[in-house]
Amino acid sequence: MSLLPALARNGRWILLAGLVIGIAIPPLSRAMTPLIVPLIVASLFLAALRTDPLAGLPRGRDWSGVLGMTLGLQLALPLVVAAGLHAAGLADTVAGIGAVLVLAAAPISGTPGLAVLTGANASVALRQMVIATALLPLTAVPVLGTLPVFPDAGAVVAGALRLLAIVVGVVGLALAIRTFLPRLVAPPMIPQIDGVMTVVMGVLVVGMMGAVGPALMRADPALPALVALSFALNLIPALAVFRAGRARLPAPDAAALAIAAGNRNLALFLAALPPETLERILLFLGCYQIPMYLGPLILPRLFRLR
Repeated sequence: MSLLPALARNGRWILLAGLVIGIAIPPLSRAMTPLIVPLIVASLFLAALRTDPLAGLPRGRDWSGVLGMTLGLQLALPLVVAAGLHAAGLADTVAGIGAVLVLAAAPISGTPGLAVLTGANASVALRQMVIATALLPLTAVPVLGTLPVFPDAGAVVAGALRLLAIVVGVVGLALAIRTFLPRLVAPPMIPQIDGVMTVVMGVLVVGMMGAVGPALMRADPALPALVALSFALNLIPALAVFRAGRARLPAPDAAALAIAAGNRNLALFLAALPPETLERILLFLGCYQIPMYLGPLILPRLFRLR
C-alpha cells in the first residue's frame, strides 16, 4: 500500500506527466475523452471523502463574504468583461467566448484536489466550489445572454442543475461513508485517498488535451495567444483573491479561495454550445487545462505555502 502515498507525495509531477502525455499522444487523449465526466465526479467524491465538507461551511457573518465572492467572480466580473468585448467588437471571437465562459463558470470539481496538492485548505476549497455551483443557475443566465452564440440559455441552466445534482449526490455519499464507515477515513487512510486522487486527476488531464497536440504539431498561430490568455484567466483572479483574502484569513484558507477563483469549470457549458461554436473553442479548452494542472507546481511558490 506504500505506492499510493508515494504517488500523492509526487502529485505535482504526476499532473505534469499527464499534461505531457495528453499533448504528445493525441490518439490516446481522444480515446479517453468519454472518461472526462466520470473522472471529474470521482475526483469530487475523493475530495469530499478526504475532508469533511461540513467542517468548512461558513458561520454567521462569514456567509456574506462567501456569497459576495461568488457573485463578484461569477456575475459581476464576466458581465464587465463581456461589455468590454462587445465594445471592442471581440465578443464573437474564440478568445472572447472562452474568456466569458471561463469567468462565468463555477470552480472545477477538482478544486479540493488541487488544494490538497498545493497545501491549501481543502475544506474551504470544497465549500466555495459547492456554494458557487449551487448559485450557478442564477449567475450564468445573465452572463451567457451577452454571448451571441447562445440562442437558448435554458440548456445552460439545465446543465448547471445537473451538475448541482451530481455535487449534492457525491458529497452526500461521502458524508454517509464518513459517518457510517469512519475507519475508511481514519488518519492512516488519508495518504491512500490522496494517492488515488492523484491518479484520477493525472488521467483526467490526459483526456482534456486532445486538441492541443495537433495544434502544436501544425504550428497553429493561435496557440501561443490562447495559452497566454489561459494563464491570465487563471493566475490574475487567483492572485487578486489571495492578496485580498490574506489580510483577514490564514494563508491556507486564502490560497483555497484563490484556487477556486482561478480554476473554473468551463467544461460545464460545452453541451449547451452550438456544434460549430464547440468546434471553434476546443483548442481553447485544452489550453485552459495547462495552467490549471501546472497549478500545484506554480501556486505554492506564489502563495509561499511550501
